[in-house]
Amino acid sequence: MSDLRLRPHHALCVHFFEGKGYSERFISHMSHIIDVLKTDDPYVSLTSSCDIICEGCPHNIGGVCDTADKVGGFDSRALKAMGLRDGDSLSWSELSRLSKERIISSGKLPEVCDGCMWLSICNRKK
Repeated sequence: MSDLRLRPHHALCVHFFEGKGYSERFISHMSHIIDVLKTDDPYVSLTSSCDIICEGCPHNIGGVCDTADKVGGFDSRALKAMGLRDGDSLSWSELSRLSKERIISSGKLPEVCDGCMWLSICNRKK
């Protein structure tokens, strides 16, 4: 089985997801992906384009994100903060650990996720 493709900033979203989202379809899909990540601990390949979570997103138009510039910023800031590069492959547990240690616990979440409509949920939950 090949690695799951995952946007770097989605490592953060997984930590704070609470069943809110763009649509019922998105919420169901996101919940399923989170279960797979936490249960199976698959290897993920970091990508700055649509990933497995984006499959349920209404901003995914034929495999292209219609907010690519905005979310691309989240991805590049997340990669830099975690010391990773686009295309890196690692286990979900390792990516989860890095995102917690290097972004969430170190207080970089507001900087990495600046402009995200869901940041208030993350700030409340951390």
